Amino acid sequence: MAVRIEDVAVAAGVSMKTVSRVLNHEPNVREETRRRVQEAVERLQYRPNPSARSLAGQRSYVITLAYDNPSRNYLMEVIGGVLEACRAQDYNLLLAPISHEQGDCVREIAGMMAHSRSDGLVLVPPLTDDPRLLAHLDREAVPFVCVSPGIREGRIGAWVDEPAAVRELIAELVRLGHRRIGHIKGHPEHSACRWRHQGYCDALAAAGIAYDPALVVDGEFVFESGVDGAQRLLGLDDPPTAIFAANDDSAAGVLRVAHERGLSIPQDLSVCGFDDSPLSRQVYPALCTVQQPTREMARTAAAELLKRIRAPQDGEMVRMSHALQLRESIGPAPAGAAPPSGSRT
Repeated sequence: MAVRIEDVAVAAGVSMKTVSRVLNHEPNVREETRRRVQEAVERLQYRPNPSARSLAGQRSYVITLAYDNPSRNYLMEVIGGVLEACRAQDYNLLLAPISHEQGDCVREIAGMMAHSRSDGLVLVPPLTDDPRLLAHLDREAVPFVCVSPGIREGRIGAWVDEPAAVRELIAELVRLGHRRIGHIKGHPEHSACRWRHQGYCDALAAAGIAYDPALVVDGEFVFESGVDGAQRLLGLDDPPTAIFAANDDSAAGVLRVAHERGLSIPQDLSVCGFDDSPLSRQVYPALCTVQQPTREMARTAAAELLKRIRAPQDGEMVRMSHALQLRESIGPAPAGAAPPSGSRT
């Protein structure tokens, strides 16, 4: 016979209501009581009935991850992190790819939420920065969290100080003697594009290196924009000795072009990215990058969402740490590389 919630209550010496509160991760349960219930659940191998749980709690026990992001590596890390948070609290995850540029994302998400009866929503860039979408979710009182939002005030989720991370990365290139440092930007609708460009500019200014607009090209956080950007930068009469691409996907595109042109990495050209995705360790040479804990950020943001679903006043915007991953794709500037005009170094 299937184990019932009544069996767990008897084994733990508590009421069925207390068992339900523990299973739903509700607050105000004594730790000793929570421990007894969890031990009884494991001992009896009790698994809640999803339909009964939903009816009893007036929730669907489903949250939705809405995304329109071109980086598959980034998305896989986000999905993995949100799934970890869901499994820890017996929630299910619904994936919702959204056509942000080609359609009405407000109507698309509103329809999807109504159809799925989802308890809440996880947003990733660029959806995190769509003012019409955010205003709609606020107006409808939909619980939601943001991963790396452009505006953090009044929101909950998780973020990394991306300008500071890029300043550290560019400072390392400067320390290695690089003065002509190219930058391939990210998608213009992503706040990360603005933050990473800001960090690049701040680092140049701190090193006394004049900003050269010829060394900065637009991109979209994808391999193809890394290829296009590298072609433009390495085709200059005075090409850069180092290129910072706004993410690892586009940095991999830079490596492709460098190899095609017969350049040695890092002897002729240093290349670095951002995210520390699995790709950064799979390419050759391994990419110098910034470790943005994407999976942990997504897991943390989803955990904050589940807090907000249980209690409307709960949840916060959590700052996560970053770390430089100094790998084989960067090295000293080539001998004879001269400081550009306008440099004070």
